[in-house]
Amino acid sequence: VQLVESGGGLVQPGGSLRLSCVASGFSFSRYAMRWFRQAPGKERELVATITSDGGSINYADSVKGRFTISRDNAKNTVYLQMNSLKLEDTAVYHCNGRYYSSDYWGQGTQVTVSS
Repeated sequence: VQLVESGGGLVQPGGSLRLSCVASGFSFSRYAMRWFRQAPGKERELVATITSDGGSINYADSVKGRFTISRDNAKNTVYLQMNSLKLEDTAVYHCNGRYYSSDYWGQGTQVTVSS
């Protein structure tokens, strides 16, 4: 089982990034997928959730209107499009797959928003 995130980096405030998370080793299309983030010294925060078929999506209030989660079950990939980035979006972003008691995590990708 593997979840591999990519797409992080350094971006100026107001900029955009698109994170990807490629899954392997499990039935991706059955799993709800989530993006979390954790900034230094802060608790992990749930950023966005998408159901297995993409029919239901939810966002943290802190990112609503700026971030968009999506998935492509044919490519076993979940995305997080991040626009209008703010300094406080700086964190390590992790993807997570959950199906009943199965819970898988990626290693994370660093997003740094700085001028």
